[in-house]
Amino acid sequence: MKILIIGPSWVGDMVMSQSLYTELKHRYPDATIDVLAPAWCKPILQRMPEVNNAIEMPIGHGAFDLKGRWKIGRSLKKEGYTHAYILPNSAKSALIPLFAGIPNRIGWKGEMRYGLLNDLRPNKRIFQYYVERFVALASQRDKMLDEVSLTTCPRPKLSIDSAIQHQALAKFQLTVQSAHQQTAGRTAIGMCPGAEFGPAKRWPEQHYAEVAQHIIDNGQQVWLFGSAKDREVTEKIKQSLTVQAQAHCFNLAGNTSLTEAVDLLAACDTVISNDSGLMHVSAAVGCKIIAIYGSSSPDYTPPLSDRVQVVNTDIECRPCFKRECPLGHMNCLKQLSPSTVIDSLSLKS
Repeated sequence: MKILIIGPSWVGDMVMSQSLYTELKHRYPDATIDVLAPAWCKPILQRMPEVNNAIEMPIGHGAFDLKGRWKIGRSLKKEGYTHAYILPNSAKSALIPLFAGIPNRIGWKGEMRYGLLNDLRPNKRIFQYYVERFVALASQRDKMLDEVSLTTCPRPKLSIDSAIQHQALAKFQLTVQSAHQQTAGRTAIGMCPGAEFGPAKRWPEQHYAEVAQHIIDNGQQVWLFGSAKDREVTEKIKQSLTVQAQAHCFNLAGNTSLTEAVDLLAACDTVISNDSGLMHVSAAVGCKIIAIYGSSSPDYTPPLSDRVQVVNTDIECRPCFKRECPLGHMNCLKQLSPSTVIDSLSLKS
């Protein structure tokens, strides 16, 4: 059995998709699994032992490019794939497996996919959680509901490269206390204050700063993670601290590769994060998680770990699942006090 996965384009979704690959390898131990996904996904896919090859998708997210998809499909035809699992919901995402002549093409009903998929699952909403929808594709259509639930879904588990981790620690001049080095440094608490989806998922930076000050005052250190887009916010967090505290706050946003971020997150004891891709990465490398939810909900995309403390407000307008607050006040995040996160941090310690 040789499988091609058409992978998702968001970090969190890519991490959660590992649950499907794990389930497929459990059912078909000798299967080969290749994943076609954007180039940025490669560092994540390389940490999934279930994946044999990460194939770069050269066509940008959202671009149709029928001719380009036909060329990719024809180039993959020689690989002899027997099954394709199409995880995005778009019609264009199903074209490459069709052009590659893959006989079994499995996915959920989406936009105009009749004929493109020949094992079309009719209603993904029969499953509440996003990860269930991925894993259910491994089951036969008439057995999905009996076989799949959140409790039975395999948990994502990204492998850690200790050599890259040590190189990254040295590169950024980080020291961290560990079980084997009790005097090596302060315990590291990670913070991921960004969210690619939009501002309605971002807890205010001044709230993060207050929590960071508390963490450092209590003898720990703070590592700030994110992309280059998040660096302005992470720098504001650091500059809001006292001068003494700033010496124990390290702004890594925009400076690490995704590979380095995976391994450095794994060195953290706890990660405080908005509902973001890095939240899912942190869960998959075994960190304790304090997950902050604004416009979104853990009833749909929770971090897949038993070491999670979810915090959110209960105002009536959330969750709205919008990128920006439709009411303009952002109270679902502003009214979530730093003390709530600090209390959760104490529970996790």
